[in-house]
Amino acid sequence: MTDIKTIRRIAIVGTGVIGASWTAQFLAKGLQVVATDIAPGAEIALRKFVKAAWPALERLGLSPGASQSNLKFTADLAEALAGADLVQENGPERLDFKQKLYGQLDELLPPDVIIASSSSGIKMSEIQTGAASYPERCVIGHPFNPPHLIPLVEVVGGTKTSEETIRRTIEFYKSIGKKAIRINKEMPGHVANRLQGALAREVYYLIAEDVLSASDVDDALSWGPGLRWGIMGNMMLNHLAGGPGGIEHFFQQFAGPMTTSWKTFGSPVLTPEIQKKLVDSVHVEVGARTIEELEAERDEILLGLLELRTKRSEIVSRYKVAAE
Repeated sequence: MTDIKTIRRIAIVGTGVIGASWTAQFLAKGLQVVATDIAPGAEIALRKFVKAAWPALERLGLSPGASQSNLKFTADLAEALAGADLVQENGPERLDFKQKLYGQLDELLPPDVIIASSSSGIKMSEIQTGAASYPERCVIGHPFNPPHLIPLVEVVGGTKTSEETIRRTIEFYKSIGKKAIRINKEMPGHVANRLQGALAREVYYLIAEDVLSASDVDDALSWGPGLRWGIMGNMMLNHLAGGPGGIEHFFQQFAGPMTTSWKTFGSPVLTPEIQKKLVDSVHVEVGARTIEELEAERDEILLGLLELRTKRSEIVSRYKVAAE
């Protein structure tokens, strides 16, 4: 595969929740998007989603040329792929489906077109077996929901993915403002979902054991470590927790107590009874609020945090330039 193609035209395959959000993101960055989905009413739902997401994207800042009119839709896969520079695949999380789809994509696309999968759990090494001719251009580009707001994208190749594909994919995502991270080794669920899963396991255990309610555990997270996680990750926060001695002192001070506490962590079995307990506790926390109201609350606070982080990055950049 030769590095000759500037990525300006995106083919979105699958326009469900993730595909629609990706579509809005790419349009906001001034790219041309052709979306395809055979589901009834898919085009109407997609355009409705993009229109609803547009005010938030305007608030974050549109790129030159950004326009909802740059979106085209077709139910014909071959038509959607024609002229594409990159494919963002968002099909069902079924290995047999993806392998068959990648066989079609592999046949229809020129060899220098990257095929990036939004798959949240299936390994690319398994998916790319369907692409018999050019498996080296297949890669995972897993976003965090909703992609048009959350910057994170996890990039990980399969056993046959080329280094060039990984490099080009990361460069592309970064060019549109994503926080693209490279995962060096395939893991079930990649990384971000594994981290969420580890936390969710303990949350469910604490509620199941009547340690506290869903409302209180959510407050414990969002008003405690969650506030810090919105600024820095675990390792950097450990470094700060070590005081002047940094990460070295942190481990000297806390490695023993921390590993001892791990032995008390729970592994709940989500029986129907436990699930009902969790569900009932969540509904007490939700009260009369609708899903739409909760989503609006989440997105408004998220936008404020993104704006704050963007402003902080601009200040740091100006400081670095002045220091030079």
